[in-house]
Amino acid sequence: MPQSLPLIIDKEKFKEKFTAIIPAYNEGKTIRDLVNKTASQISRVVVVNDGSADDTCQQLVNLPIELLSNTSNKGKGYSLWRGFHLALESELRGVITLDGDGQHRPEDIPRFLAAYSEFPDHLIIGTRIHDLRSFPPSRRWANQLANLGISLAVGSRVPDTQSGFRLYPASLLRRLQLNSHRYHGFVFESEVIIEAVKLGFKIHSIPIAAIYGNELRRSHFHPAWDTIQVGKMIVGKIASKILKSGSKKPVKK
Repeated sequence: MPQSLPLIIDKEKFKEKFTAIIPAYNEGKTIRDLVNKTASQISRVVVVNDGSADDTCQQLVNLPIELLSNTSNKGKGYSLWRGFHLALESELRGVITLDGDGQHRPEDIPRFLAAYSEFPDHLIIGTRIHDLRSFPPSRRWANQLANLGISLAVGSRVPDTQSGFRLYPASLLRRLQLNSHRYHGFVFESEVIIEAVKLGFKIHSIPIAAIYGNELRRSHFHPAWDTIQVGKMIVGKIASKILKSGSKKPVKK
């Protein structure tokens, strides 16, 4: 992956037109540094504390952010959805999401802004597929299975469906109607891809680094369980599509 991409937009000009949302659950070790770096790239940063039991909130004291706190651990999808609703109360072009565990480089945000200027109204996903060797083995196979299933569901290849580093155009977020009451966890981000394509939006992928290390906390993603849940969602979506397609066939006389 190249160290830098040529910027085709003025980052400063676009900075105030995007909101960064960071869901955080027990991210005390990484959240302060992550938020500081993110705030240097985007003017508005929203952290959604998902019922953390550690010092996540204390680490955010005196930082230029907006903080939302769930009364208990609701899951990543719920936290993102809550952040989206807050962001959409203002005029903006899009929302950039990052995970709170330090696996994403806020310094890559200009890549997303540059991609947005060329592909407006696309769901832009940071893809780590070029760097698969850095994935923990259990995460690697789970990611590939999800990629295959979702790519089949949308009819085109999506190289990294499980990446949480994304740019959601506001035009998409304002039209989404998800089963947020069912998919509070990691399934939420997979469902967004399928729903975006169903609504006529396209997916654009850009390369990002895959950052893993012993200093980072263990991922909240459970390869077996979460992959099964993603699979169930995909099967449901495909089945629903087939049923709707069948119901539209003209009745022969």
